[in-house]
Amino acid sequence: MSKNKYYLTPEGEFKLRAELKELTGQRRSELAERLRFAIQQGDLTENANYITAKEEQAFLEGKILELETILRDAIIVEDTGPSDQVRIGSTVVITIDGGDPETFHLVGMKEADPPQRRISHESPIGKALLDKRVGESSIAETPGGKIKLEILDIR
Repeated sequence: MSKNKYYLTPEGEFKLRAELKELTGQRRSELAERLRFAIQQGDLTENANYITAKEEQAFLEGKILELETILRDAIIVEDTGPSDQVRIGSTVVITIDGGDPETFHLVGMKEADPPQRRISHESPIGKALLDKRVGESSIAETPGGKIKLEILDIR
């Protein structure tokens, strides 16, 4: 049993389930076919196709196990509508050091995608925003130094 807590939005759960379905279905089948073909080529000790396919199989099975663990242990954060406090699942409009407004979606660690403005609640900015209200400010200690965040809106 895993000791980690994985927070997922319903959208994140859906994406991970779809990825797991593809890996356990189509990808596993394709890899099994490649392994059968490589085995038919003969001497496995010097068969690059076989060695590569076995390495890919190990990686694939590891990824499947990881996804199964995350989905088994996940805490699904339901969207209960607008909140007056930032929480996992919130969309937050903030200013950073008094700059232009920026919008972020606070998600669990396994859903984080910073280029898409989806930040983990465990990231420095996520931690600084969690449980704050509109009008409040907070300091985030990032690798680049301290930054001041002011919350303009929570959706």
